[in-house]
Amino acid sequence: MNKKITPKYSPEVRERAVRMVQEHGGEYPSLWAAIESIAPKIGCVPQTLHEWVKKHDIDTGLRDGVTRDEREHLKTLEREVRELRRA
Repeated sequence: MNKKITPKYSPEVRERAVRMVQEHGGEYPSLWAAIESIAPKIGCVPQTLHEWVKKHDIDTGLRDGVTRDEREHLKTLEREVRELRRA
């Protein structure tokens, strides 16, 4: 069975990549054009970098959505509910 291995990127690499998109985005005709140009320099596909940018925008309030902290809190609550149901 051939299983595709997804590389793991450190938080520092992700932050640097998002910062590059933010700093150099104005030099491109669109956000996607900036992402397509920057992603190979980081060593990821454009879709991955786009997800990082979207998550960053949500976490900083630039875009609507569930923040990372809210997701973690929801996971904790769901875990507690599962434990209580088992008790």
